[in-house]
Amino acid sequence: MKKHLPNFITLVNLLCGALALVSLFEGQYMQVCWLLLVSGLADFADGLVARALGVHSPLGRELDSLADVVSFGLVPGAILYVLLVYGYHPTSVPPDGLYWPAAPAFAFTMAAAWRLGKFNLDTRQSEHFLGLSTPAATVFVVGLLLLFERDTRGLAGLVVAPGFVWTVVAVLSVLMVSEVPMFSFKFKRLGWRGNEFRIIFAAIALGLLWWLREMAVSLVVVLYVLFSLAQNATRGRGSDGVKSDGVKSEE
Repeated sequence: MKKHLPNFITLVNLLCGALALVSLFEGQYMQVCWLLLVSGLADFADGLVARALGVHSPLGRELDSLADVVSFGLVPGAILYVLLVYGYHPTSVPPDGLYWPAAPAFAFTMAAAWRLGKFNLDTRQSEHFLGLSTPAATVFVVGLLLLFERDTRGLAGLVVAPGFVWTVVAVLSVLMVSEVPMFSFKFKRLGWRGNEFRIIFAAIALGLLWWLREMAVSLVVVLYVLFSLAQNATRGRGSDGVKSDGVKSEE
């Protein structure tokens, strides 16, 4: 029974992603954010539980990627689509049915699927990711949805501006499929040594979230990319390791 527990947690990730998609098109934007938060926690927990129980399953790895394609590929792509629809219709009711001018927002989804498929075949990523992980890219998009929903400091108009949204789609898509090393939060040992960037980043991120609240959500992802680039510059590209468990993907 215990060998199926990580897979059950993965399916919770998938379920919350599916519910988030329905909530999005019903206009329940805060519910979307909470459901994606649960998806993210489940995505982190399934690998953690798998390692704690010592269960390793090729099925678990495939289920994880399938769930991630929905929660961190389809849903954020749909969020960008919705933002674009509002951007093209800022003073009128958005049209019913498929709005073709906004459909290319799903380039994000395509890039996420490409990344997840490649990740399962890549044996180089353990301490570091190559490219921006799909959960991190989703956090950035969720931050935009929060700004739109709450119109924090009047930023709702910016986050639906077509030029801005297209830039976000392009940059996030390129980052996801790139091979730029990005640090992960897998602590192989406790203590400061070897974890300096992780600890400093976590402290700054928590401070920003406490101070700026929803304004900091997308900003934290930008900070994560900058920290990764800074780490690469200080120690070079670094060595790529073999995935430690071969079971779960992007935590």
